[in-house]
Amino acid sequence: MLTKRIIPCLDVKNGQTVKGINFLNIKEVGDAVELGAQYARDGADELVFLDITATNEKRKTLSELVSRIARNINIPFTVGGGISSVDDVSVLLNCGADKISVNTAAVRNPQLINDLALNFGSQCVVLAVDTKFVDGEWLVYLNGGRIPTEIRTKDWVKEAVDRGAGEILLTSMNNDGTKDGFAIDITRAVSESVNVPVIASGGAGTMEHFTEVFKEGKADAALAASIFHYGEIGIAELKAYLKGNGIEIRI
Repeated sequence: MLTKRIIPCLDVKNGQTVKGINFLNIKEVGDAVELGAQYARDGADELVFLDITATNEKRKTLSELVSRIARNINIPFTVGGGISSVDDVSVLLNCGADKISVNTAAVRNPQLINDLALNFGSQCVVLAVDTKFVDGEWLVYLNGGRIPTEIRTKDWVKEAVDRGAGEILLTSMNNDGTKDGFAIDITRAVSESVNVPVIASGGAGTMEHFTEVFKEGKADAALAASIFHYGEIGIAELKAYLKGNGIEIRI
């Protein structure tokens, strides 16, 4: 059995790590380079960096900042935000990223997933999905949660995996930043519908929430931000707790 992964997330705006609730009320929480290095020391399995306004501001990801973070960590590093071409990915991999995450650009141009998988391998391509529960359906949202679509989340994830996405980063906008727990139902539905790893994101508030999303949500990894940024839960203590609750985890 593959071990479950704990992944801190750096949501970055204007070069600073930020965090909001339900994708709104964004506040600065610290220096991205320092936080990334700290999480690597603390035992995080991977690190995710999302330039959350790159797409909306129609610009590229902050490659210089990506380089600085990569130089200070020794764990797998996924980078997303504003990526829309093979060339964009080449730049970020040369800056030290191990994987890249695509979201809005892939919905606008699904062929992008095929192209990236062909050029860099599926293991490099993470499909990020911002999803919101609206009128009884989980639907895909674009541009950092600003633009709704009528695309059903499960349908889009299946198509993306067929096109070559090697991992899914699934963020529930309803749960994001609330600390009330992950969206177990959609996480389980997606996990059971594809044969690639699913990272659950949005809503982590207690150590029990991680147990739930691994056991009930069938997630392969769990991503969180504010509980780590504010020191509410330590990565080492979280892993020890999960191990004690029968979750296969790397200590």
